[in-house]
Amino acid sequence: MAIQHPLTLSFGLLGNIISFLVFLAPVPTFYIIYKRKTAEGFQALPYVIALLSSMLYIYYALLKEEFKEDATFLITINSFGCVVETLYISLFLFYAPKKARISTLTLVFLLNLFGFGLMMLLTHFLATGEMRLKIVGWICLVFSLSVFVAPLGVLRQVIRTKSVEFMPFPLSFFLTLGAVTWFFYGLLIKDYNIAFPNILGFLFGIAQMVLYIVYKNTKKVLEEQPKVQELSEHIIDVVKISSLMCPELSPVVLQPTLDITNDMIEAVQNIIVMAEKTEEAKEAMDIDASTKV
Repeated sequence: MAIQHPLTLSFGLLGNIISFLVFLAPVPTFYIIYKRKTAEGFQALPYVIALLSSMLYIYYALLKEEFKEDATFLITINSFGCVVETLYISLFLFYAPKKARISTLTLVFLLNLFGFGLMMLLTHFLATGEMRLKIVGWICLVFSLSVFVAPLGVLRQVIRTKSVEFMPFPLSFFLTLGAVTWFFYGLLIKDYNIAFPNILGFLFGIAQMVLYIVYKNTKKVLEEQPKVQELSEHIIDVVKISSLMCPELSPVVLQPTLDITNDMIEAVQNIIVMAEKTEEAKEAMDIDASTKV
């Protein structure tokens, strides 16, 4: 590694450390997937694009090395990124439902195999020297933006469900911190293909953390709502069954009240009354049948 300015060296090392933590941030998410034995509800797109971004930056770094530009920090962290993202995608494929598995494999083939291979062939045979470096640099810039744009689907899901279950806070925090670090590193070495995408990364990271703060306490409420709905459906089913068994009984209508506790108590009382009437009707039928015999 060539001797660098102390600030450049500091931001490069700090960027590697933070990016290392960014790559490890999804570990709790995949632990949840492992415990549930399913990846349903999670998305593989951010990991597929992150893998492609790491592959592109390794290629870009190797081209920089040809022009005697030090790119050690890019090579080290993106090599680690390729390994980690490959493991994430493999775990996702193992636990994903059939439909999600097929779509993920299609993405990996189109982007990471066919797309990356085609890009390497075209830039190798159709461009030379610094022009090849500039073209690959622009491609890296575009895909770095894609890495930060990819979680937009998760942001939409958070707003729609009002739950941050699928958007871990550590990932958002370290993405924001890493964006700041790599911005200054790219600025110091005058490589705007590295600096510019991290401006957008900083903005998206802030947006994710704001949404997390807004919706972090709504999960419990959302979990309780299905239970109330399930109880209501159960009560309605009991009323329907009792009507079929004893047509002479008038149906019980549950009036909605503001106090859900009173409503539930009243519903239980109605069920008890219906059960007693059903039992009385059954005994009357038995007595009538025995009389006829």
